[in-house]
Amino acid sequence: MRPHSFDGIQEYDKRLPNWWLFTLYGTIVFGLAYWAYYQTYRIGIPQERALAMEMKANAARAARSSSEPSDEILWKMSHDPQILAAGKATFETTCAACHKPDLTGLIGPNLIDHEWIHGGHPMDVVKTITEGSLAKGMPAWGPVLGRQKITEAAAYIFSHHSPGEEIIPVAGWTPPSGIAVPPPPAP
Repeated sequence: MRPHSFDGIQEYDKRLPNWWLFTLYGTIVFGLAYWAYYQTYRIGIPQERALAMEMKANAARAARSSSEPSDEILWKMSHDPQILAAGKATFETTCAACHKPDLTGLIGPNLIDHEWIHGGHPMDVVKTITEGSLAKGMPAWGPVLGRQKITEAAAYIFSHHSPGEEIIPVAGWTPPSGIAVPPPPAP
């Protein structure tokens, strides 16, 4: 018992539990190490730069998952290795049967040259993939793939191109000799 008394209440002189003391001393050591790492010796990344990097990553992530892609966003996506891998997987499973895995065209047109039937901009390709072109034999992939996979596939296609390159509009495409083209669907 401690020698003093307040309002008839006496206090025990009991030592603090070891777990509590270790927690207290651990937080003191951590605080000193944190101070030395970030403030005194400036070894760690400053908070301003860490925030700027995080904001840049968030902006890129938001652009990727944006519900309204644009030509600029799709051009940026065409340089992202993760998006290209996903786009390539989508292209190989759904598009390669008509456009070949190397995008040079089989039943469908060549996608790596400068000739475009439905416009040579990224958003034109997204629209063509989404809505299809039944007169030319391409089904609408929008309901099947969804916006994310379509934008990834378009980014993969445009990874084989560069912004500002020549776009040659053509009326149609003739497949290489020996390839039978299915007739267009009846109206």
